[in-house]
Amino acid sequence: MKDLVEITKALADGSRLRALMALAGGELCVCQIIEMLGLAPSTVSKHLSILHQAGLVEARKEGRWMYYRLAGRTSSKAAREAIPWLRRNLAASPQIVEDARTLRKIVCIDREELCRKQNRS
Repeated sequence: MKDLVEITKALADGSRLRALMALAGGELCVCQIIEMLGLAPSTVSKHLSILHQAGLVEARKEGRWMYYRLAGRTSSKAAREAIPWLRRNLAASPQIVEDARTLRKIVCIDREELCRKQNRS
């Protein structure tokens, strides 16, 4: 039951839902997620930490970059079932559609430049 409580708490925020839906397209650098959400890096890091703690995302560090992706086979059954449910129910949301458009542009930006831009903010 603890897993389910953590998952439902993690899903109770619009920014975290947007981040999860962005990750449905594949792994992203935290800088890309920050740019898409338009939130402070510390706020996005906290959101991603909550999603990670709930078992909904996995993280890896490569050099200075932190990458996130949707949780895979090692996650709990509840987390594995929550993700497709979210995708089905949010795919047509105007915010999610707009985020997907925005993300297509963001992934074309050089990561170095994106991270520098965010560190200046």
